Amino acid sequence: MQDTNKLYLSWQEVDTLIDGLIPRLQSYDYDVVLIITRGGIIPGGIIARRLAISQVLVASVDFYEDKTHKLAWPVFMQFPADSFLRGKQILIVDDIWDRGKQVVSVSERVEQAGGTPISVVLHYKSHRSHFEYKSPNFYAVETTDWIIYPWEVDRGALGVT
Repeated sequence: MQDTNKLYLSWQEVDTLIDGLIPRLQSYDYDVVLIITRGGIIPGGIIARRLAISQVLVASVDFYEDKTHKLAWPVFMQFPADSFLRGKQILIVDDIWDRGKQVVSVSERVEQAGGTPISVVLHYKSHRSHFEYKSPNFYAVETTDWIIYPWEVDRGALGVT
């Protein structure tokens, strides 16, 4: 088993990643930023501010697991009403696409509501993705590293993934 490199990012490094994404993101005219909690809160807020998008919504989705079962369907604890999404371009933001379950689930739910989802993450782990034919529309870096963002430094210190 190959050791995974832990990469601790600084606030400046996150800022640089977002700076690199902004020109590419400006190719669309978004109506709403939909932030996936919890990881997408900080990058989503920064991106919304830099793109001057004032309508920011939150989606909270989880996949409950125990030792013997993995839930195949997402559980949405919080999600905007369809009327906020219908007919709109929705920029979906998360910090990382590890397996892709959160971004794909939120994107599918936006489509079901009649919106057009466009996804962005800071880091994309294509080697771990559960979706062979799907990927984020935009990402700053493709990586195999274990990413620890500055807002979650305690996660790396505690060895929590």
